[in-house]
Amino acid sequence: MSSNEPWAVDDVGLLSPAWAGSAVAAATGDAALLRAMLEAEAALVRARAELGLAPAGAAAAVTEAVAASAEWADPRSLALRARSGGNPVIPLVADLTAAVAARSPRAGTADHVHRGATSQDILDTAMMLVAARALDLTVADLDRAATALAALAVEHRDTVLAGRTLTQHAVPTTLGLKAVGWRSLLLAARDRLAAVRAGLPAQLGGAAGTLAAFQSDAVDESLGLRLVTAYARQTGLAEPLLPWHTLRTPVADLGAALAFTGGVLGKLAADVLTLARTEIGELSEGSGGESSAMPHKSNPVRAALIAATARQLPALAGILFGSMTAEDERPAGAWHAEWQPLREALRLAGGAAGDAAELVEGLRVHPERMRENLDRGGGLIAAERLAAALAPLIGRGEARAALARAARRVVAERTDLARALRADPALTGLLSEQRLRELTDPARCLGSAGALVDRALQETL
Repeated sequence: MSSNEPWAVDDVGLLSPAWAGSAVAAATGDAALLRAMLEAEAALVRARAELGLAPAGAAAAVTEAVAASAEWADPRSLALRARSGGNPVIPLVADLTAAVAARSPRAGTADHVHRGATSQDILDTAMMLVAARALDLTVADLDRAATALAALAVEHRDTVLAGRTLTQHAVPTTLGLKAVGWRSLLLAARDRLAAVRAGLPAQLGGAAGTLAAFQSDAVDESLGLRLVTAYARQTGLAEPLLPWHTLRTPVADLGAALAFTGGVLGKLAADVLTLARTEIGELSEGSGGESSAMPHKSNPVRAALIAATARQLPALAGILFGSMTAEDERPAGAWHAEWQPLREALRLAGGAAGDAAELVEGLRVHPERMRENLDRGGGLIAAERLAAALAPLIGRGEARAALARAARRVVAERTDLARALRADPALTGLLSEQRLRELTDPARCLGSAGALVDRALQETL
């Protein structure tokens, strides 16, 4: 393949359908990261100007050059030149300095670009800006999904289906209860991401985290602290207590929240994938995916992509946790190892949140299949309730034994539980026909499911 072909170097997500073409992909792409790095550089000059450390004209000139970056900034060139210094900030500073010098007639204006900062100050701040924008999109999609799940729970509050444990029918439950369970998890993920989003900090410490280059000959030790305050305000990020070049709590917290979100969405996807199986058929996606070989297929693609994401995010978070063991005041390798995993984690979580919203909004429910599956078990799904009803009459042990005999007969003779119990001499006359019908009706075996749904729906967005 010729390197002159337009797709030769562009990563457009060919192997990443979980986020390709999504809003979060655009918010985390190279263009977005470049814009965030430039915003961080401009914010630093403006903050210095606030404190009288730079002329107001310099702040204006840098901000104008950043606004015109489409005319001179080249992400591909920056990426290639980053290899010499190990990060893209070094060549970016050179290009921004040249752009300011070309636009400002005043001598020395360009000297205020990046003054006192280190590359990690700018790239960490830029990554937090990118993360903030990606999280805003992700939280909005989680809210969409939670809203759709609330409507699903209300509509199907009392829709009965088989509760399954260890893959087998256990006791009846309701789709409403499953839906509020999914929603509760989504709200927990939303709250974690929102909390992390609110605390995403700017980074400013200078070469080794002492802010020394910003002090110059100043006697006032608080000058650096006031600059951090101004810088955080200019970026719109939180003010850090300390420079966090090797104190990577913000990145670790972000990775943990993203991995948690992946697990939450993965639970939803796992249930949909199970209930959408051909032999179960209780749920289906509104617009299933095609197969390249089998024209009859309608695959649960949204759920499959979410499930793939849920398997990747813990590993990416693991890399971010591993980078916490960063040596000295600025590390070699640990910081660099974070960049791509963090961006991919933001993309995957954001893409999965969008897929989850689409999945739930278009989810199709098939109550008739739920009833068929309940009946297929011959009424054994009501065994727990029958055991509780028979225990006061014949003792707990005998009740369990009688139900075990009846269960074996249901399987061996392909009958139902009510008939098997009527045929047991030990139970003759204990339960009337009406009472037996009531006890074996799945809709009467739901316990507090409806009340749990109602209580869960009180949890607001």
